[in-house]
Amino acid sequence: TPKAVVTVRPDERVFRGETVTLRCDIKWGGDTEWTYRWEIEGTNDQYKNSFSQISKQEVNISSGNRWEHKAEAQAAVRVSPQPWLTEGDSVTLICEVTGSSTGWTFSWFRDDDHLSDSSRGAGGSYTLSPAALQHTGVYTCRAERGRPAYYTKYSNTQPLWITGVSRSVSLVVSPSRSQHFSSDSLSLSCEDQSNSTGWTVRRYTDRKTEDCSKQTGSTCRIVSLSTSDTGVYWCQSESGEKRHPLNITVHDGDVILVSSVDPVIEGDTLTLHCLHRSTNSPILRADFYKDGSHIQNQTTGEMSITTVSKSHEGFHYCKTERGQSLHSWISVRGQIFVFNILSSGSLSVSAVYSRAAVQMLQSER
Repeated sequence: TPKAVVTVRPDERVFRGETVTLRCDIKWGGDTEWTYRWEIEGTNDQYKNSFSQISKQEVNISSGNRWEHKAEAQAAVRVSPQPWLTEGDSVTLICEVTGSSTGWTFSWFRDDDHLSDSSRGAGGSYTLSPAALQHTGVYTCRAERGRPAYYTKYSNTQPLWITGVSRSVSLVVSPSRSQHFSSDSLSLSCEDQSNSTGWTVRRYTDRKTEDCSKQTGSTCRIVSLSTSDTGVYWCQSESGEKRHPLNITVHDGDVILVSSVDPVIEGDTLTLHCLHRSTNSPILRADFYKDGSHIQNQTTGEMSITTVSKSHEGFHYCKTERGQSLHSWISVRGQIFVFNILSSGSLSVSAVYSRAAVQMLQSER
């Protein structure tokens, strides 16, 4: 028995302002010529009567009719694995349309300027590999589909920060760890190897950029931390240069994960331990996790990896009977020593670079 089947383009779930195409195909209809009659439910009699007069195989429903019941489409952007990077890292921005996933193409913008390298944004993912200093900025995306094109609203803003592999200015954190207990104190200081002044500590917290409070010269002191102090902190010069961004997390629970606030160099030893608020010492029995998977159980409350590799990079946390820490991203850097020939003919080691910087040096050699 022949059967009529309706298909909908671009999707059965559409947004106000989109043009929708309905098509009627006859399965098992053979070579018979068919005429078509369309019916609609749930609308006023005037539109229902005009709709039923359509005898075409395809029907276009455009802006302004009573089928348009869903709000304007909204794009949303998120970042993986994290928005605070060192030059040479890889990062992916993902653009999604809330409540719909079919038929969209995507456009990307940095600091409100349209990015022409669309191949990086294919399929809703925009990948920077390797990330470079000029990629620093605030990113948004927008999606479109159909003909004529229907556009979503612009997404939320997503900042990306990329710092150089060679740091003349360092942000020194005391205590030197990425996670901290609420009510504890914290000191952050910008240290310039050239001993010049003019650097201040700034931060990005809860979508707001501001100077670090209670700042004396290039040092910021927070007497009593709160969860609202969670964010990214960096050193900024009077001319607006940004250096050495670090992620600081404040936890109001009883357990934190103690790890290096800076990236770990490949081949070095990585030590993690669970710290309890009341004792301020490692908890004896703790489970350690990476990217959600259990990796070790320790009765010392401490986990050590003697030779770190890139595979150890990821989100780490610990768990005990007293509670669970927040997640910390641990970065692993490859290294190379760069030697300079001095005028005297002797050699000196000038810097340690990431693996991506090695590739750049090789290409420019």
